[in-house]
Amino acid sequence: MTRAAVLAGLGGCLPPRLVTNEELAARLDSSDEWVRSRTGIRQRYMAEAGVLTSDLAVGAGSRALKSSGDPHVDALVVATTTPDRPCPATAPTVASKLGLGHAAAWDVSAVCTGFLYALASGAGLIAAGGAERVLVIGAETFSRILNPADRSTSVIFGDGAGAVVLRAGDPDEAGALGPFDLGSDGEGVELITVPAGGPPPDGTDQGPAPEDYYFTMQGKKVFWLAVQRMGQSAQTVLDRTGWRVEDVDHLVAHQANHRITRRLADEIGLPRERAVSNIAEVGNTAAASIPLALAHAHAAGALTPGDRVLLTAFGGGLTWGATTLTWPAVERS
Repeated sequence: MTRAAVLAGLGGCLPPRLVTNEELAARLDSSDEWVRSRTGIRQRYMAEAGVLTSDLAVGAGSRALKSSGDPHVDALVVATTTPDRPCPATAPTVASKLGLGHAAAWDVSAVCTGFLYALASGAGLIAAGGAERVLVIGAETFSRILNPADRSTSVIFGDGAGAVVLRAGDPDEAGALGPFDLGSDGEGVELITVPAGGPPPDGTDQGPAPEDYYFTMQGKKVFWLAVQRMGQSAQTVLDRTGWRVEDVDHLVAHQANHRITRRLADEIGLPRERAVSNIAEVGNTAAASIPLALAHAHAAGALTPGDRVLLTAFGGGLTWGATTLTWPAVERS
């Protein structure tokens, strides 16, 4: 019998500190109007000192487990670009804090595509019979790797976490994840990157410059690549699922920029109003953006059981991906 991974629980977590555009504009050559017109963002949340990525992951994970009605899972996958430490992975810490016993736990690093890569990992484990239930979390404290003097990045990103519980089920039931399309292109590694972090590329002992420890992004190039790659990936999974574009009720894309989301909807021929967006309230939360968008849309009643949902993302690596599902009846956490 074919097994499928079925979405059974959902949860999100944001740190309490809200940061408005006005607060950032006070120290940057910027303004609320400048940020909103270019990104669609009006506020974001940032973790206070001492709040770790694992803490946000635990908040989202506990809500997803409660939503699923069962606190037990066989495995945990955490997607993050900002782990608590370079070594070890953050997932075992999260598993311990959640009381998951000796469940398998590992991290996935694919930047803003991380959640979809982690979702595919969990779904694959279930399909192969290696687990009955898997908790998948996207969690970030992205503010920690931003240059506070760089308005091109510091106004975009926020911190947060989102999580889903997957259970083994039937491919035809509501909540079953459809086919995945995942891709990468290492030729674009410099477009979205933190330059420092490893040994000097030329083998010398010369250390990196201080600014090399901050996140950088070539926004204009990323914009068009994001639209193209997400559009292609989305069409691929629609074809594999057997859906037409007009069958899609909701597009939930990585919340990178409201202009990217709108252009992506245009690219695949979907009305813009079908694109779920929470970027105005939380900013770009990288690997956490898709599960947070799902959690917020679900809490607002925007996702109805039976709705056909298309997920897609693009991130550093370069990486991209997409999948589909029919929205199930999920308890609000």
